[in-house]
Amino acid sequence: MNFDEFTGEIQHRLEFPDTGRTVRSIRATLMTLGERIPEGAAEDLAASLPMEIKWYMTGAVQDHGQRFDWQEFISRVSDREGDRTDRSEAAYHSRIIVDFVESQVPTSDFQQLRDQLPESADDENWAKLFEVVDSGGWGAAQEAQTGGGPQSETNE
Repeated sequence: MNFDEFTGEIQHRLEFPDTGRTVRSIRATLMTLGERIPEGAAEDLAASLPMEIKWYMTGAVQDHGQRFDWQEFISRVSDREGDRTDRSEAAYHSRIIVDFVESQVPTSDFQQLRDQLPESADDENWAKLFEVVDSGGWGAAQEAQTGGGPQSETNE
């Protein structure tokens, strides 16, 4: 998969009207994630992604392995996205982006990411980042939201 295909899929999933907003969301999420996890884990996770996307997690990050919780993650993503993106939008964007990343990387690399982030509600609650992944992925979430499959028309 190349950069255009990657960003196009995210743009479709987030229903953004333009590539610029899409790229800002991807950059904000992956750069912030790269700050949170150790450098080696960021490099492993990003290795299967397009070169430009990989850079957001590796080259753009000055200080890997910072210790911050889910709330700080969302705050940083929201600030980086700009365009008056509120925290709930930033959280949604991050979940969709992480779900797509999960489909693009080896299972062991994604598990390494999860192992770096405490998922207990008592301890930083990173499980929220993986809600779309854990619910079966974006396709399953879309189907649940729309009621699944084509709807038949009834003429009464």
